[in-house]
Amino acid sequence: METQVILLILGLYLSSGVQLDAQCPKGWTLHNRKCLKCPDGFVLNEGKCLDKSSQPRNPRQGSGRCNEGYVYTGRECEDENECVSVDPICGPNATCYNTIGSYHCTCQTGFKSSKETFTAEDSFCKDINECTDKTHTCELSQTCFNTPGSFKCVCRDGYRQGRGDLACDDINECETYPDICGSESEGNCTNTRGSYTCDCRPGHSNYGNRQAKCTKLSCDGYEVPNEQAVGGLGRLWEKMRKNCAGLSSGGGETAGQGLLEDMLTGTDEFLSSGQGVDDSSQVTGLLTMMEKAMMLIGPQMKQNHTKMESQHIEAELAVKRGRTPPTGPVMLSTENASFNTSWEMAAGNGTYPGFTVAALVSYKSLDSTPDSSFQALREKMEEEERRQKQHEKEEEQEEQKKVLTELQIISNVVTASVSNPDTHKLDQNVNLTFKHPQERNESESLRYVCVFWDRDSWSQHGCVSSSTSTHTVCSCNHLSSFAVLMALYDIKHTFELQLITWIGLAVSLACLFVCILTFGLCRSIKGTRTTIHLHLSLCLFLADLIFLCGISRAQKAGCSLVAGLLHYFFLAAFSWMLLEGVQLYRMVVLVFHTSLRPAYMMAAGYGAPLAIVIISAIAYPQGYGTDQHCWLSLQRGFIWAFFGPVCIIIFLNAFFLIITLWKLAEKLTSLNPDLSNLQMIKGFTMTAMAQLCVLGGMWIFGCFMFQSVAMAYLFTILNSLQGALIFLMHCLMSKPVRDEYAKFLSGIFTPEKRRYPEYTSNPSSNSQQPLKSNSSTGQSQL
Repeated sequence: METQVILLILGLYLSSGVQLDAQCPKGWTLHNRKCLKCPDGFVLNEGKCLDKSSQPRNPRQGSGRCNEGYVYTGRECEDENECVSVDPICGPNATCYNTIGSYHCTCQTGFKSSKETFTAEDSFCKDINECTDKTHTCELSQTCFNTPGSFKCVCRDGYRQGRGDLACDDINECETYPDICGSESEGNCTNTRGSYTCDCRPGHSNYGNRQAKCTKLSCDGYEVPNEQAVGGLGRLWEKMRKNCAGLSSGGGETAGQGLLEDMLTGTDEFLSSGQGVDDSSQVTGLLTMMEKAMMLIGPQMKQNHTKMESQHIEAELAVKRGRTPPTGPVMLSTENASFNTSWEMAAGNGTYPGFTVAALVSYKSLDSTPDSSFQALREKMEEEERRQKQHEKEEEQEEQKKVLTELQIISNVVTASVSNPDTHKLDQNVNLTFKHPQERNESESLRYVCVFWDRDSWSQHGCVSSSTSTHTVCSCNHLSSFAVLMALYDIKHTFELQLITWIGLAVSLACLFVCILTFGLCRSIKGTRTTIHLHLSLCLFLADLIFLCGISRAQKAGCSLVAGLLHYFFLAAFSWMLLEGVQLYRMVVLVFHTSLRPAYMMAAGYGAPLAIVIISAIAYPQGYGTDQHCWLSLQRGFIWAFFGPVCIIIFLNAFFLIITLWKLAEKLTSLNPDLSNLQMIKGFTMTAMAQLCVLGGMWIFGCFMFQSVAMAYLFTILNSLQGALIFLMHCLMSKPVRDEYAKFLSGIFTPEKRRYPEYTSNPSSNSQQPLKSNSSTGQSQL
């Protein structure tokens, strides 16, 4: 019995980790009669397992230094509880766990980190997006919204919260909103799970949007106008009519994108062919058609914003859909124009059809319209000018008069349209900004005018403009097709310039008549250059005579004929000026064999100008004659039918003149080295002046005549007296011609022969002879 009690006591001791003697297994340590063992890296200290590196070091005088994770209490280093710090050491959405000498963190539910357990230096907790990770429990009738550490399920459109946290019940829109598809006569509503459909009755449409209200759609406005039944526009009107008929019959198929492409392609073909552009009714048809097309196409577009560009057209559309009218600003832009308004204005105050459309169309090549389209605007602007003068009590002096000479389209014509059916008188102005093709400030002679197309003509009613050198902003209280016109005013000294022109032309006609008789009848001076001078004088004589008699016949019968004849004879005069330059070049460079064949000269002098005039008349017959003068119109750049050839001829003749003077200087120096500089300068000056008259150099001043009054006077004087200058330089200053005059006069008045000074420019000497110079004076026989 005693033995059994001893064995029982021994078993209890062994189970408690205490041995009867002081012996413990290898690796274990006896502490308070217990055998204890610490993990690797730890050491047993007074019954606790402590990190070997965390043992207190050099404690002294009640204070000491401890390793990280421990704090000195005055007697020893004890573990620091990092989890009780003021700022959570693990950061938000994490749980901290203290350990001996350290700590570790774990993320709360709904958050994750890069490690399962971590410290503040290792990682942090971030939200789990259950919606994107597809770990939510929302139903198909609900939309998942992520929240910090969780998510929530919200009923989709067409559903409402039912019983239970995750249940959504379908909304019967047809019962909840009885007029959601319009009245019973407009459309029928059918409820579907989470949505509904509107089936429009005949004569009504929702433009393919099955959730939009059905509205009345009339296709009467898309009938092909009689004047456009043929040609490219008629085909486009027919496309719109068929599209409208399909929508109006209850069809749900939309063709907005395809119809927009067809409209741009068809308009490109129409503008490229040029047919009808000069007819005001065709311009009206084009602009009206495009405005109606945008309102038909816009609601059918699947995208809320569409931009499309072709060769001649830029189009931009914006669409807003919803159960309530949209709000906020809207801006549409093309390369050279922009349209600024608001969605409230675009929607209007009438019945809201479930959508709002704003569109801007820019026509790149519609840069001219018939002259008749400017007539009403011109009369109104002139009337305003007269009223302004009367209001300011200014006396219009005879020597200075402001005359509206030309109206030019300088911007792209644009069509701005919105779905608001009442845009004739808007509550708030809309702004259109146009970019100028060239930087130019307004002045007394230039003004920018905002206009819109109104019944086959331009009008500025309801629009005000503000301009800089680069842009013009048009603020208008209505919508239509708009453009910016440049109004050119002629600030001129009317009486003086007219007097100079009439006197100068009368003198030139008399002198040119004498030149024609001289070059045609004097056999002793016959030659290639004399022939050129003869035909040059003849062309200038006819051009000046027609100018004097017919330039002011504007808006009268025969004005186009006068403009055509002026175009031809002035071009012919310049052609003979070019032949003079060619002949000079051949005389100086080739020296021998310098004659030109008469047939070639006639073809170049009269044939080439005739070809230019015929081609111009066929291309743009309305270009001959303007509202002010019987001359070439500035519309469509038609004036370049004259300026283009003239610029080329002046450039070539300038080259020929430089070569002539250069070669002349070489010859004078080689033939007479002792010739003084004064004599050489005198000879060069007279020769250059003589050739400037013949080669058309004085027309250069015409490029600057609108820059200042002085240039206007200089150009008028020089060109009205061109015939007189030709007579002076090539008749009176030519010794052979003077000799012929002396013989003629001596035979009439006296047999005595008059003597003349030896100085001469002798331009009419026989051009079959090589270039010669007078060895004593250095005078060239040019």
